[in-house]
Amino acid sequence: MKILTYIAHSIRLFIINYSLSIKKNVFFAFVRKEFYHIFRDKRTMLILLGMPIIQIVLFGFAITNEVKNSRIVVYDPSNDVATRRIAERLNASEYFSIARYVTNKDELAHVFQDGRISMAVVFSEHFNDNLLHTGKAQIQLIADATDPNTATMITNYATSIIGDYQQELMAQNQVPCQIIPEVRLLYNPQMKSAYNFVPGVLGMILMLICAMMTSIAIVREKEMGTMEVLLVSPMKPIFIILAKAVPYFALSCINLITVLLLSVFVLNVPIVGSVFLLTVISLLFIFVSLAIGLLISTLVQSQMAAMLISIMALILPVMLLSGMIYPVENMPTILQWFSNIIPAKWYISAVRGLMIEGVGINAIAKDVFILCIMAVGLITISLKKFKIRLE
Repeated sequence: MKILTYIAHSIRLFIINYSLSIKKNVFFAFVRKEFYHIFRDKRTMLILLGMPIIQIVLFGFAITNEVKNSRIVVYDPSNDVATRRIAERLNASEYFSIARYVTNKDELAHVFQDGRISMAVVFSEHFNDNLLHTGKAQIQLIADATDPNTATMITNYATSIIGDYQQELMAQNQVPCQIIPEVRLLYNPQMKSAYNFVPGVLGMILMLICAMMTSIAIVREKEMGTMEVLLVSPMKPIFIILAKAVPYFALSCINLITVLLLSVFVLNVPIVGSVFLLTVISLLFIFVSLAIGLLISTLVQSQMAAMLISIMALILPVMLLSGMIYPVENMPTILQWFSNIIPAKWYISAVRGLMIEGVGINAIAKDVFILCIMAVGLITISLKKFKIRLE
């Protein structure tokens, strides 16, 4: 009897262990299958492994409150020892880079509009003579205050450098002297932050509505299997795509009008420049954004993938690398190069010039030209890839 009991117990243990072994093998088989699915989908691998790298690089290097390599101009009618030393100290610091010297004070207004200058340093006449004989001399710091935080920081940096030179001069000559910096803020003397973020928010809204929503709308047709039904209709594929893009174009125009009205009448941000030019470049940017959305729709087959690519390729770069929040010139050189391929950078720059600075067509001609090139290139590539993928 004991022998039979032992045999039955042994058989039961064998069956249990065998069942566990089978379940374990099945479990690992499912795990292997899932790995194969992930490794087979290159886009998923790019999202899983590439997104952390992109995020740490962008957040680590693009987000900084420091101001470096700000381009400045110098007007020095005195051109003496003291003015040259102060200019050399400003240029030698990590905060400033002298872009040019102007010989006429009237040039300063054009320099700010055309040269993307952050600050102008204006020395008084007979600077060194006044410093030696009267103990006082004046310097005017004229800053572009469309970005109030940057204007405050660069004027503080310049004042500190000038103050250090004054202390050294007093220690050398044993004579009290005073260099008085006079700060003047252009375009935004009230230092309102709305002057800075309204153009950026406008670019972000148009990009999200046009690019992200267009890509998701087209991919949704693919995902549901209705795109093929649309393509067999008498209408050509290009008109089907345009028909899906027109509603988002119209909504973007409404949002453009809404944001501009709220900016002017609620936030008190003026439109100093031409409203016509502002409208034209906004419509051009909307067209570029629609082309980006069409391109994304040709690369993916699911709405989730379109959403993830839009976040990686649109939202983060627009927020961090377009100059919307953080000045591009403060970033590492490689990120500055990368920012040049972001359409929102050129649009935000042009909108700031038109709305806040009141520049003309010549000042934004480069921005318009680059956006035109992007529009033609993106729409050409998108339409070709769309036909190849759906035919």
